[in-house]
Amino acid sequence: MKTAIRDPRAADEPAWRRLWQGYIEFYRASVPPEVTAATWRRILDPAAAISGRVADSDGTVVGFAHCIVHEGTWSTRPIGYLEDLFVDPALRGRGIGRLLIEDLIATGRKRNWAYLYWHTQTGNTTARRLYDSLASVDDFVRYRVELR
Repeated sequence: MKTAIRDPRAADEPAWRRLWQGYIEFYRASVPPEVTAATWRRILDPAAAISGRVADSDGTVVGFAHCIVHEGTWSTRPIGYLEDLFVDPALRGRGIGRLLIEDLIATGRKRNWAYLYWHTQTGNTTARRLYDSLASVDDFVRYRVELR
């Protein structure tokens, strides 16, 4: 199986939606349909802050990475935030997640980002094994306030 990392295309939407639903279910979350539709539109929009990459294995989209590039107060260079990463559960362990992250690292280097960062749940041990092989864990704790 040959896997390539590429920009998403409009025709990828059904495969992306299937994977997106798996991602949402993994985190036991709920995302309204209008947010899912807006997310897909922004991923395809080159002017949006959200960008996406997909893993294409033999013509089938089997994973995705979503990144937000933003300014920061501790750097004059842009910063990349890997917000979402998901690989079809049937294909995990084949290096697809690593390819997606390495693609973002290469993109960040090419575009002069200061760094790329992400977070995950502490109990997500499978993903953490991959992440630990690519980056260092810092000692920050995330806090979140819902603003509804």
